[in-house]
Amino acid sequence: MWPLWFLTSLLTLSQALPFEQKGFWDFTLDDGLPMLNDEEASGADTTSGVPDLDSLTPTFSAMCPFGCHCHLRVVQCSDLGLKTVPKEISPDTTLLDLQNNDITELRKDDFKGLQHLYALVLVNNKISKIHEKAFSPLWKLQKLYISKNHLVEIPPNLPSSLVELRIHDNRIRKVPKGVFSGLRNMNCIEMGGNPLENSGFEPGAFDGLKLNYLRISEAKLTGIPKDLPETLNELHLDHNKIQAIELEDLLRYSKLYRLGLGHNQIRMIENGSLSFLPTLRELHLDNNKLSKVPAGLPDLKLLQVVYLHTNNITKVGVNDFCPMGFGVKRAYYNGISLFNNPVPYWEVQPATFRCVTDRLAIQFGNYKK
Repeated sequence: MWPLWFLTSLLTLSQALPFEQKGFWDFTLDDGLPMLNDEEASGADTTSGVPDLDSLTPTFSAMCPFGCHCHLRVVQCSDLGLKTVPKEISPDTTLLDLQNNDITELRKDDFKGLQHLYALVLVNNKISKIHEKAFSPLWKLQKLYISKNHLVEIPPNLPSSLVELRIHDNRIRKVPKGVFSGLRNMNCIEMGGNPLENSGFEPGAFDGLKLNYLRISEAKLTGIPKDLPETLNELHLDHNKIQAIELEDLLRYSKLYRLGLGHNQIRMIENGSLSFLPTLRELHLDNNKLSKVPAGLPDLKLLQVVYLHTNNITKVGVNDFCPMGFGVKRAYYNGISLFNNPVPYWEVQPATFRCVTDRLAIQFGNYKK
């Protein structure tokens, strides 16, 4: 019964930011450091993710699909070897868990009558086909987790109530214009682990979206996409094939708080590129091919965390991180990683890190040829 209790408890925790989810909800495979935990960084309405359970008329139905566990409007049917979506699901269900089964298709009437469903979990099935009206009954659906399936396209006609879409680790190669039309409430999309190239995003593919969080990691991108929502607070493009950041690549993303570009092939960051990110607080450039500390870091007054480990950096200058005047930087660094670079760290001047909260926040050494 523990998994069932755990699922139920998550309904009371749904105010968490989409990029800080824990346990069951966390399908992002995030890369380590948590985001700054301030309300300002969320960029999201803290009440928008909460199911309005009080507005639902409680029905103490005995309906429960065979083999499933049903309790407090949560229906858990995971790990049962199901080939199709089960019948006899109570209409007052708010969370339906169908992960780790063998479902291959979502049919027109699979979710008929489930107008109160808030979260639908279909992770790790074999879904390759979705009827265009499969989600039509789900007027209140806010969270759709359909990662680790066999989808080759974004599902059509997603519910307009949707807030969070996790569709990573599928076989999607194209994001056409209009596929997200009408999704005014959407603030989080996780679509990494798909064989997406830059040419796979049609112009206007994200039109109308006001996303806070977007992850397109582990894809086949060779550059930063230029047509993503300008409302983004978090953008994760780790584990791609990006080779350079040119001057106007980040022009559109001035509201970013966190930018993930680790595990790429970046050799060059053009001077002035980072100046378009005045609110940036966390920058991941680890596991690339940089030969020097990127220019412009001292001008980012709110920057607190910089990952530069596992690059080819050979020298760290006294003004590479901190501005020259006092009182210019509004937030001190609490994390700078430079380990696994060929930097003779004994030659780095102590004043280089004059705007760091504590020397333990600096990681040096451990370079291996």
